[in-house]
Amino acid sequence: MLFGCRTETAHSASGFACDTIVTITAYAPQKTVEAAMRVCLDYESVLSRTIEGSDVWRLNHAYGEPVEVNPETVELLRLAIEIGELSGGAFDVTIAPASELWIFTADEPSLPDPDTLKNAVMRVDYRNIAIEGNTVTLNNNAQIDLGGIAKGYIADRVAAYLREAGVASACINMGGNIVTIGKKPDGSEWTIGVRDPNGTAEQSEEVLSLADAAVVTSGNYERFFELDGVRYHHLLDPKTGMPVQNGMASVTIIGTQSALCDALSTACFVLGEQGSRALLDRYGVHAIFLYTDGTRAEYPAR
Repeated sequence: MLFGCRTETAHSASGFACDTIVTITAYAPQKTVEAAMRVCLDYESVLSRTIEGSDVWRLNHAYGEPVEVNPETVELLRLAIEIGELSGGAFDVTIAPASELWIFTADEPSLPDPDTLKNAVMRVDYRNIAIEGNTVTLNNNAQIDLGGIAKGYIADRVAAYLREAGVASACINMGGNIVTIGKKPDGSEWTIGVRDPNGTAEQSEEVLSLADAAVVTSGNYERFFELDGVRYHHLLDPKTGMPVQNGMASVTIIGTQSALCDALSTACFVLGEQGSRALLDRYGVHAIFLYTDGTRAEYPAR
């Protein structure tokens, strides 16, 4: 363990990783914060679907052959399978064949071909992931996309690195994934805004004050396009491959483990408030549900 890394002055480092702006702020020397950013980038190089040579890239290009991966990848996949099972498939990291058919940045957006999407959905099933030791096999032409859990896992790993370095006060912000370490040196908690889904990125629905917590939000405003008056967003129902249209605008999960909160925010968006309660009870986390009509709900109630 490293010691002597605490300071009364906050230092920050920012960069682009996991398709978002990452900002790490810590009451620690600048070199410690910059080293934490490198940890983030190192994990991205292992878990990204698009970086050639990553564990995920190698799995998706192995065409069913076994692939030896990093222990961290196995750990993350086991958690993903667990959430997939407990959510009844509402969270499924084998969504890649369907998700890659949606192009949210096109100048002229369009819907995927229905037959192509239907065939892609037939390949979506977390039970097609087989793990033996550090060897992973994707069966039945499955492919994985860890976009719904990897940012949370990486935030957890960065937080673990900072704690190991002796940092007692820090905040890791990976877009909609935030992890706080301790309180600020003055004893105040970190303030975290929950975005108003119907407002700008700077507008908050409410502000949370937290210490030693993980907060993850999944919303229909992150990646989307509108066509014929309908918003098509990146949060897909694994059973149909279509964006979830259940009146939900965003789900925020508050807990202690960012990877878990990340996966649960997606699963609960798909399941809706009532369908999420057993899952939330199982993990002892708190959820804030914001709806497209401007209403909100919390479970469990505070």
